[in-house]
Amino acid sequence: MAGASRPGLYDVAIVGLGPVGATLAHLLGVSGVKTLVLERQAAAYHLPRAVHFDDEIMRVFQWIGITDALLPLVRINPGMRFVDRDGALLLDWPRPQVESAHAWHPSWRFHQPDLERVLRDAMRDRTNVTLRTHCEVTGVSDAGDHALLTFENRRAGQTRQARALYVVGCDGARSLVRQAMATGMRDLGFHERWLVVDVLLKRDMPELGDHTVQYCNPARPATYVRSPGRRRRWEIAVLADETSDAISAQARVWDLLSRWLTPQDAELERAAVYSFHSLIAQDWRRGRLFIAGDAAHQTPPFMGQGMCAGIRDAANLAWKLAAAVHHGAGDTLLDSYGSERAPNTQAFIETAIRLGHLINAAERESALRAAVSGVDVPRADGSAQMASIYPPLGPGIGLGPAAGRQFGQPRLADGTRMDEHFAYRPVVVCDEDLITGCRLSGGIGRLSTKQAPLAIRHLEAFKTGAVLLRPDRYVFGTANTPGQLGELIKAYDAVVRAG
Repeated sequence: MAGASRPGLYDVAIVGLGPVGATLAHLLGVSGVKTLVLERQAAAYHLPRAVHFDDEIMRVFQWIGITDALLPLVRINPGMRFVDRDGALLLDWPRPQVESAHAWHPSWRFHQPDLERVLRDAMRDRTNVTLRTHCEVTGVSDAGDHALLTFENRRAGQTRQARALYVVGCDGARSLVRQAMATGMRDLGFHERWLVVDVLLKRDMPELGDHTVQYCNPARPATYVRSPGRRRRWEIAVLADETSDAISAQARVWDLLSRWLTPQDAELERAAVYSFHSLIAQDWRRGRLFIAGDAAHQTPPFMGQGMCAGIRDAANLAWKLAAAVHHGAGDTLLDSYGSERAPNTQAFIETAIRLGHLINAAERESALRAAVSGVDVPRADGSAQMASIYPPLGPGIGLGPAAGRQFGQPRLADGTRMDEHFAYRPVVVCDEDLITGCRLSGGIGRLSTKQAPLAIRHLEAFKTGAVLLRPDRYVFGTANTPGQLGELIKAYDAVVRAG
């Protein structure tokens, strides 16, 4: 479905410039794709929303070159504690305070307006990305050899159109692009209302602690979040007989927070009731139209994986769209976006649902441990087995049992991270003797165990001498002989260049 670039035709158009849309635009920019971004707002939303991302997401931010700007604005999360209604500890779930196999700390807290500002500022350097704000998309259609977007330029008061080979809707839970695709949402059964309260402390309050705290009180479950600087958040369950207006009234909010602080201690920045859902789109692609982020899935917040899932969407999709634009890759590769991402996303959502039910029910410590054990991060010594930390991708592209599992980021002998040398491009990681005589095509990089001795431990985790990694750092396949590696490279080349 790819076609040569024509005047007035973008390769990809993105609807929405939240963190997911902005990350996708950056990754497409890194990949040399001519991209249009349409965003209805003039500036990023100024109040807190998402507050957590993990090491995998920081690695994506590394690829697009914003970590230096981001690091002064975020804080390393020490972990989560579960307590009962009386404050007694049920479970301590610490997050390692050293680098994980991704070569970043496993858990981070952030202020979403800070992240969005960094993403937007960096967009100025993307010469192949065109950003148009004040532009509200009102129509999207698949016109056969291209997609057509109709949008209102609210600054100029004009209705205009744009054409692109592909359109990606990063336009939220009420996605217009998803509506144009005429796809429904699968309901995983979790629907609850929670009051989200963000405050700015007027003084230091170390007694609140630096850990996230889950208050497992069946009468009124709650979550405390330690954000950067003096920002703090509480998420408090709304009972069935309570109205959203009543519980978000300022006096009621301070009454609910009285266990922890008073108006003399903090300024109320925001109090809003959110309905948490567990939904996954039935289709993530229809022809030239795709969806990502909240347009494709919604999750309860108990694992802090809502935005993370959307960033994973962007990392999975951008290189595939680039292959379609540059090399004519066809349906096999493009359809793998939904087939890979949907099961992976569902696994995270199901864990969040289990955790939410346990928080609501104040179950025993053993049950809590069972709920979090599948996503725990082991001792980080450069050899953590990515296959056992994160759920694998669903069925898609790749060869062998390791396909679709994550591979870490070994540091080289000089201390630099692997992806500093091979950012968002395929790479072979292998024993030195396996690469001899093997032709690397299609821009595939090479990292040997001689260059990065720590890579030996990562390879041992997969019981192999070589891996071919996709740009998103999931395994395409493994090899133990030069011949097997050569065949693996040919297979990858065939997928990304197939018409």
